[in-house]
Amino acid sequence: MSNLQLRVISAVVLAVIALGLTWLGGLPFRLLCAAMSAMIFYEWTRMSRPAATNGLGFLPEALVIVFIGALIAGLAASWLLLLVVILIAATAIAAFVRKTGQWEASGLAYANVSGLSLALLRDGDHSGLIAILFLFAVVWATDIFAYFVGCAVGGPKLAPSISPGKTRSGALGGAVGGVVAGVLLAAAAGASNLALLGLVALVLSIVAQAGDLFESWVKRRHGRKDSGVLIPGHGGVMDRVDGLVAAALALYVIGWISAGADHPAQGLFPI
Repeated sequence: MSNLQLRVISAVVLAVIALGLTWLGGLPFRLLCAAMSAMIFYEWTRMSRPAATNGLGFLPEALVIVFIGALIAGLAASWLLLLVVILIAATAIAAFVRKTGQWEASGLAYANVSGLSLALLRDGDHSGLIAILFLFAVVWATDIFAYFVGCAVGGPKLAPSISPGKTRSGALGGAVGGVVAGVLLAAAAGASNLALLGLVALVLSIVAQAGDLFESWVKRRHGRKDSGVLIPGHGGVMDRVDGLVAAALALYVIGWISAGADHPAQGLFPI
């Protein structure tokens, strides 16, 4: 079986799982977010730790477990956000005192914020469901259009020192595809503020591509081609969700500004 076939099969299986748990919402979706946060942190530390031993002992792992427990329990947004700030600060202070660098704190922040943004966006209502489906549509369309337009058109590289395969034409094609997919999803869901959501989709598409480049930079910084080997044809979990988690954070912030931290989706999708 070719690598392309593996990528397609893996992508379909992951999409079915993600869509199914998104539809269920509640505890099943929070479990998905918790598992994703755990795997992101594992892959991040696996890349960034210079040796098998860790100068901070098991402190980062213990703090990740605390966050995962709070996320699964459905802690209110204000308390969950406060907890994340405390956990990141504790890791950063411990790393500063022991002079181990800040990669552990950065990984904890990246993993925790990823799971938090998705879980709080989904919430338990219909608006949350539409928000996550809108996010998926934009990010997945961005990936697909960027790949095919980049291959078909080519041209100057987007960021050759970070990710040599990405082109400016692909980035533009991905942005257009993301906006179209987002607006179509919003229209099908019955949203009336399509112009605003088209602008939001454009922002998410750009942020998703920036998130992809950020993860590529982290891997290059540590001499890795893939973040892991869990997903056949794709590498690790971070390789698959880098753009998604960046866009999820952006959408959560936008929703927070419009409707508050506890029910961010209702400001964008008052359906």
